[in-house]
Amino acid sequence: MAKTSAEKKHAQSEVRRMRNKAVKSEVHTSARKYVAAVQKKDQNLAAETLKAYVSELDNAGRKGVMTAQAVSRKKSRMMKLFNKTFAAK
Repeated sequence: MAKTSAEKKHAQSEVRRMRNKAVKSEVHTSARKYVAAVQKKDQNLAAETLKAYVSELDNAGRKGVMTAQAVSRKKSRMMKLFNKTFAAK
């Protein structure tokens, strides 16, 4: 028997929800790795993980999982953390 339009729409939204959940999970994992690197005071590792984190955020923004404003805000906060932690003293 054929699906109704409501059943089809629900199935589509479920697929999208799972895909979005995976992307968000990758972003959160990258953020945790970055914060851990900053807390270790390892500037090289922090710079590498920051680059990966920014890439994950841009990817999430491009896919529409996160809004452009949210991506920009998160990138700004993490850059500020990096600059504050590793500022020339």
